[in-house]
Amino acid sequence: PTSTPTRRRRSRPSASCRGLKNMELLTEARELIESGALGHLVTLNAAGSPQVSCVWVGVDDGQLVSGHLSARQQKLRNVRRDPRVTLSFEGTSIHPPGLKEYLVVHGTARIEPGGAPELLQRLARVYLGPDVKFPPMDDPPPGFVIRTTPERLGGVGPWAG
Repeated sequence: PTSTPTRRRRSRPSASCRGLKNMELLTEARELIESGALGHLVTLNAAGSPQVSCVWVGVDDGQLVSGHLSARQQKLRNVRRDPRVTLSFEGTSIHPPGLKEYLVVHGTARIEPGGAPELLQRLARVYLGPDVKFPPMDDPPPGFVIRTTPERLGGVGPWAG
């Protein structure tokens, strides 16, 4: 028996995704990110499987930023090899027909050396409280900052329209 060749469909962005080429992050998306919602950072392992980490995320000049003190983290190795990342955030609002709001940001990441302690201190005020010292050590290592340029938004909420 002969097999019929399989046709591949061209993928198109769904109606629930909004492209961001040369656009700023939407106000509502920025507000959710800056509200203290944990980010779920998805990077790709060498074999293509996903690697997920919960991270604190801020917004700086239209990019999403997260701080990392150790160079040995798998997420950093993954981003160095393949800069495609996805971050997701869970909101608190309920949208019809009863779905909880969430934001998915697809983008390209780059790693900058240094700046992690300062960024983590700034984010600690959002995630832990205004008077906290973070990292909780004297003379923390300079670490790394992952800067993600958003390219496409998805999820459930005003950014999905």
